[in-house]
Amino acid sequence: MDRRAFLACGLTAVACTPLIFARETMGEVVRLDPRLDQLIGADAVIEKIAGGFDWAEGPVWQGTEYRLLFSDIPKNMIWQWSAKGGLKPFLKPSGYTGTEKRGGESGSNGLTLTSEIKEKLILCQHGDRRIARLNDDGKTFTTLADRYDGKRFNSPNDLTYHWNSGDLYFTDPPYGLEKGADDPKREMNYCGVFRLSKDGKVTLLTKDLTRPNGIAFSYDQKTLYVANSDPKQAIWMAYTMKADGTLGEGKVFFDVTKDVGKMKGLPDGMKVDIKGNLFATGPGGVWVFTPKAEVLGRIDPGCATANCAWGESGGTLFLTADKSLCRIQTKTIGAGHESL
Repeated sequence: MDRRAFLACGLTAVACTPLIFARETMGEVVRLDPRLDQLIGADAVIEKIAGGFDWAEGPVWQGTEYRLLFSDIPKNMIWQWSAKGGLKPFLKPSGYTGTEKRGGESGSNGLTLTSEIKEKLILCQHGDRRIARLNDDGKTFTTLADRYDGKRFNSPNDLTYHWNSGDLYFTDPPYGLEKGADDPKREMNYCGVFRLSKDGKVTLLTKDLTRPNGIAFSYDQKTLYVANSDPKQAIWMAYTMKADGTLGEGKVFFDVTKDVGKMKGLPDGMKVDIKGNLFATGPGGVWVFTPKAEVLGRIDPGCATANCAWGESGGTLFLTADKSLCRIQTKTIGAGHESL
């Protein structure tokens, strides 16, 4: 998600030069159920490891390089962070490669990696309005998908692979357009959830959500979670997966509309652990749910939290929280990181 939906909830953003911090903590872990202690130790703290970004988003852990990559959307760039090397620029431009000057949130947003031995970075590019792969030269891109039914996407936001099929699922709200939903260059009159098959075919899965945003599969790959970052309908949806890779019945997994404005943030990026628990950013930080939608607690940095990702040994949860990059050590392992 980009900053503007959060700004509409009364937040402000101040640009400054990114800095590296040494063992600075922020926020708190809000414990609402004793079972949270099995996932996050009583002594766990939220550690701020870098700051000064315009709006941090889309973190992904690159295990082969032992580093975290994440987007700074307004700056149209991707940063890299590692415990050994600290914070360094990784890629610019990351989401808009055109020569015509434009405003808005033009950079990359959600990031993911292919499962190849030599991992390929896959990006949601707001400004170029496409799903793209970073080429081996580290500078140019290959378009994987930029249209459905002949019409350009709004601005792809977040994405995830289905492990079994290898298909890519992504959301397409209008946050990356210069004038948002009212942009005259907008070609679709809806916000969709799409599938990009391995053969390159794009399928519209649903257009029922007003602002589809974060997206993740359950650990067993049988359920697709989609966040809706609409302040008037701030919910997470859960869709059963059909055998052909399309979506079956959808139901509201959890509704936090009543919390909008009371706590900072909206439903956005999310990840699951190997026990099927869902770690989902929303009002008040990262909500921790059981697979049955029971709330165990929140990881609250005290600012709007856009996304999260597992990394390092597999038990570290990184948070992109407004202008900061944070991490917290957990007692669980993120899905896909079992071998780390």
